[in-house]
Amino acid sequence: MSGIGTALPRLEDARLLTGQGCYSDDFRLPDQAWGCVVRSPRAHARIVGIDAEAAKAMPGVLVVLTGADLLADGLQPIPHAPVAQSPPDIKLANVDGTPLGIVRPQILAVETVRFVGEPVAFVVAESLGAARDAAEALHVAYDELPPIDETAVDALVGDIRGTEAGFARARHTVRLDTVIPRVTGVPMEPRAALGEYDGAAGRYTLRAGVGAIVRPKRELAIILGIEPEKVRVIARDIGGNFGTRNYFFPEFALVCWAARRVGRPVKWIGDRHEAFLSDYAGRDFHIISELALDSDGGFVGLRAGSFSNLGAYTASFVPLTKGTQLMTSLYRLPAMAQACGRLSNTQSTAPYRSAGRPEVMFVIERLIDLAARTHGFDRIALRRRNLVAAAPYTNPFGITYDTGDYLGTFEAVLELADWHGFAARRAGSAARGLCRGIGLGGYVESQSGAPVERAEVTVLGEGGGIVEIVIGTLSTGQGHATSFAQLASEWLGVPPERVRLVTDDSDRVSVGSGSHSGRSLRHAATTIRQASLGIVAKGRKLAADVLEAAEADIVFEAGRFAIQGTDRGIGLLELAAERGPIADQAEVDSKVGSYPYGWHVCEVEVDQETGAVRIVRYTAIDDVGRAVNPLILHGQTHGGIVQGAGQALMERCVYDPRGQLLSATFMDYAMPRADDFPMFETALSEVPSTNHPLGFRGGGEGGITPALGVIMNAVVDALADLGVTHIDMPATPERVWQAIQDAVRSAAAPQRL
Repeated sequence: MSGIGTALPRLEDARLLTGQGCYSDDFRLPDQAWGCVVRSPRAHARIVGIDAEAAKAMPGVLVVLTGADLLADGLQPIPHAPVAQSPPDIKLANVDGTPLGIVRPQILAVETVRFVGEPVAFVVAESLGAARDAAEALHVAYDELPPIDETAVDALVGDIRGTEAGFARARHTVRLDTVIPRVTGVPMEPRAALGEYDGAAGRYTLRAGVGAIVRPKRELAIILGIEPEKVRVIARDIGGNFGTRNYFFPEFALVCWAARRVGRPVKWIGDRHEAFLSDYAGRDFHIISELALDSDGGFVGLRAGSFSNLGAYTASFVPLTKGTQLMTSLYRLPAMAQACGRLSNTQSTAPYRSAGRPEVMFVIERLIDLAARTHGFDRIALRRRNLVAAAPYTNPFGITYDTGDYLGTFEAVLELADWHGFAARRAGSAARGLCRGIGLGGYVESQSGAPVERAEVTVLGEGGGIVEIVIGTLSTGQGHATSFAQLASEWLGVPPERVRLVTDDSDRVSVGSGSHSGRSLRHAATTIRQASLGIVAKGRKLAADVLEAAEADIVFEAGRFAIQGTDRGIGLLELAAERGPIADQAEVDSKVGSYPYGWHVCEVEVDQETGAVRIVRYTAIDDVGRAVNPLILHGQTHGGIVQGAGQALMERCVYDPRGQLLSATFMDYAMPRADDFPMFETALSEVPSTNHPLGFRGGGEGGITPALGVIMNAVVDALADLGVTHIDMPATPERVWQAIQDAVRSAAAPQRL
């Protein structure tokens, strides 16, 4: 069996591991020129003038493009749609009734620059070296401006009356004022782009590591002021995404525009330093929150101010929206939140794996641990008491969770993690001079995303038979070529290796919205199944003709049509070889969300002398509705845990007061490595979703969603006996050591009466 539920090894791995992949930098065209972006060294300044004469005169230089050329050619700003929220996401509106502040960037700065790294000019030359030399010769005069301090959105949402009433009758409260630091996606493959212009057809082709196919085609057409039919987008293999590649980058338009100006293909490749400066960033929240409890530990109110640093432009409000609407996680209580998005002189933030949800899960789980330790409650009993009892359940922000066994998975993770055996393990660590802590946390995800998707499924007789699936969900490492093949195998009875996935060319993919918000498998399953049913119906007619039988007597099973009650039959692939392609398509427009959930437990050891933290055990249970490929899902969980640990313990984008990025290389920005972790203990729960016709939920984001809170709860628990009550992320050795010293000094200080 190789259909749904099979832990089939990834079919694409052999091709990639033997060097047969095609990434962005692998694209080459005859007679291509090379481009180099000149980036602003200032965080906020007026462009006084650009002197490009010396650069233009250098050997091999073909053109130098600036904001003045952009205006002359009529190019439009990048059409970011920050409020393009998909039902059932909440809507954010300013409390004072004013319109939301939307600020969109040009692909080259025109009058002002708003962050260090913003493109100011684009130099095209015969070689990459010549382009870089000319870029260094370009002189730009700047006049510094005061820092940006603008509010784009300031909303108040939730159960305001119920929350205030809860706080009025509360016996206990705890408060947390914390920063969830800015991080960057750091995909394995830096960005690159190759633009081509066909003058005879008036058509542009972009080859790049994009996060989707149809969306950048539409956006590029808007920027260039042409019809979408005049644009083709091609992407082959993508070396990582995590959400930061899903938004349009200026270089995609620059190479296409430059290709038309010079009459040759133009290629740009970014290095890691450029990626740190100009890739969309993630997280970057300041959250001030309070939890109110009654005398028995019942949660009676949660209120929070959630302040999102949007960066220089309003690329997306999604992290603010999705985080706010799930602030209460799996717990029953009234809640209200101020959701505020502010602009600053930094690169824009955009959705980064599980946008907004890890931030608020961190806050609620830290608040619960603070309440337990401050007011004498047991942290397990406190969570158990306040859990949502049953689903469907509508939270204070109007979001209805579909189905879930929240208590059952809670008890299961405690058993799997051997929670009750922790005391012995702590004693063992203490004997080695280490402080050991354990942390627990739950989560719920909101996966909506763009609602429209289409699958075109065709059975071809070529090469022994192939099932081709054309769909608009572009894989960036999630294993679509395997999981989607398993879906086809389930319903068409063909071996997965006979399935060919086409997702990478906008001339083939006309409908689809890429991979984000856990939408790919959910929408692929719905559309591939419907198209497969259509193929079986058409195939039954053809088989009846070939077998000279009545259509009503034809049955289809395990990839074969047969006359009922006999051995006479013909395989689906054989039928396509004999009668020609058999095709069908299906489209979905689903505005219903998906709500995966789960529980994680982490144990850490802390060296009190150095502040070094090491994760020594990690246990996770995640509910995905139904698992198509458990092997891939476990891998997704492992990757998510590592990303969460990276943010909790080491990753942070750091700017100085003038907006200069101080963490712009791997010498300054720490990344987790394999030897930082133990083997993970992960399990899957499968309670079918009632919001999906096949019971599926997304499974790619659960690993990271609770990780921040779980890991930080473990770190604080390890140091609680020393008097440490909270540490802001990332819990670097220096921060942990300093927290220990502060706690020790505080305990030793004389108490005033």
